[in-house]
Amino acid sequence: MSENKPELKKEKIRIFMLGGLDEDGKNMICVEVERKIYIIEAGLKFPDAKESLGIEYIIQDFSYLIEHKDNIAGIIITHGHDDVMGALPHLLKQVKADIYTSPLAAKEIMKMLKKEKITGVRVHTVKRHDQKRIARRKVLFFPITHAYPGTFGVAIATTQGYVVYSGEFIEDYNDLDDNYRGNITIGAKLGKEGVLVLLQESKGAERAGHTSPSHQVTKNFDQILDLNHDTRIFVSVYTQSVYRIQEIIECCIKHNRKFVLYTRELQERIKGLQQIGFQIPDHLLVDTSQIGKIKDVVVLISGQGRPLFTLMSNIANDEVENIDIRPEDLIVIASPIVPGVEKVFKNMENDIYKRGGRLQILDKNVLSMHPSKEDLKMMIFLTRPKYYIPVKGEYRMLCANAMIAEEMGIPPEHILLLDNGQVAQFEDGELVSTKMELQLHDTMIDGKENWDMAGVVLKDREILSTDGVMILAIGVDAKTKKIVNGPDIQSRGLIYLKDSEYITSDVAKIMEETIEENVKNKTYDNLETRQDIRDKVAKYLFKQTAKRPMVLPVILEINQ
Repeated sequence: MSENKPELKKEKIRIFMLGGLDEDGKNMICVEVERKIYIIEAGLKFPDAKESLGIEYIIQDFSYLIEHKDNIAGIIITHGHDDVMGALPHLLKQVKADIYTSPLAAKEIMKMLKKEKITGVRVHTVKRHDQKRIARRKVLFFPITHAYPGTFGVAIATTQGYVVYSGEFIEDYNDLDDNYRGNITIGAKLGKEGVLVLLQESKGAERAGHTSPSHQVTKNFDQILDLNHDTRIFVSVYTQSVYRIQEIIECCIKHNRKFVLYTRELQERIKGLQQIGFQIPDHLLVDTSQIGKIKDVVVLISGQGRPLFTLMSNIANDEVENIDIRPEDLIVIASPIVPGVEKVFKNMENDIYKRGGRLQILDKNVLSMHPSKEDLKMMIFLTRPKYYIPVKGEYRMLCANAMIAEEMGIPPEHILLLDNGQVAQFEDGELVSTKMELQLHDTMIDGKENWDMAGVVLKDREILSTDGVMILAIGVDAKTKKIVNGPDIQSRGLIYLKDSEYITSDVAKIMEETIEENVKNKTYDNLETRQDIRDKVAKYLFKQTAKRPMVLPVILEINQ
């Protein structure tokens, strides 16, 4: 055994992120040990509302993983939120690898695989104190408290020490439900055995103190139920905020209030929770048909982001079939007003108040379930890492996280602020390089599968939204190529034609002259001539209008 140790010490460790740094979402951590790649998370990111241009969401550039797909040891999904597993089907269609995740997330992933018709992938359910051999290497899973049941952190064993990702955790000593209960003693055990690198998320790094107990809405919702005995209450909640959904349902049970799960996705979510032990009294859960019949029913309405608030607006405007809003009803917003939904939320507020409705925001002064400063410090104190890498968050958050590590005594040269694609390489327990090795391009997802790596579709939409379009149509004889019809010029979003007739006249002339010149020189080709017209017209329009509209010439060749 002693003869093998020096050889083992030579193993190389490479850590890099394909997403999640200096952004909100699109999380993916890659730990490469002796060419075996352990992927931790595969999330998506929603685009900024003002810049989305029809793009539904954004995922990682998988080029490196596709190129090295035979080296992928496994994909570890710590919990079931979109920013952690939303990109999974797109990845699995290009690389096949085993998945390791929690029981509830496993059920969601199995549905996802069936829906997307993905085969050849095994999903392993991870218990909260589990230890597995993945590609012959020990991987520890330790339980943490987050907004999703069964969430865990990960420790990958190497000869240089553990590579630990602490997960999206908070320290909550009041929650005794085993699906949410964390175990901080494992951090101390890892610290005793030796941690080479600790990776911690940064979303709450700017907040002082601990997150708990300010993450709970139970006290606030209890008060609402106490003050509204005979009132119908409509509650908006994000489908993926499982902890909050359970809080609201438990409040209803405590107050003996009947409740409705209004949306299908929420009904499916509760079925999954019941399968892992969440109990609901049958007499309190009622059908949607009872919304208009029970005067004090609580109606839970779920969704994600903007669509959720749009649905709430529709309900307030009586545009939903089975709900008729009354003046005495109370609408409670239990879903955070996250970036990108502010405008839709304000529209919803206006709609509710116009109809004389009552609105109460439950989420005020409630913290998201991400580690604050003292939570992060505690994990650093327990694990005593040699190197520290802040992950997940905008750049200012990463910097705040790095400063926490420095306060905890980690030398600045051992705190790594990386960019997506930048690779930290370790040999013999020391950092040897942080080169930018991977040039990454965001992948824009439009609809189900029409992604566009180069962003051509996105660029076209940007042009259409800012500079407009001009369509030029003309008919020519198929044999002689003489003009027999047109040109006809149509413009949208560029100029007001009645005030700019000289422009359409000049554009028509350019089109005619280009065709006649190419026919005369015997260089006419439909495709190439259209390209010539496009280039000449684009230059002319830029001189006249200082805009670069999309120019679409059409030459119809007519058999007479």
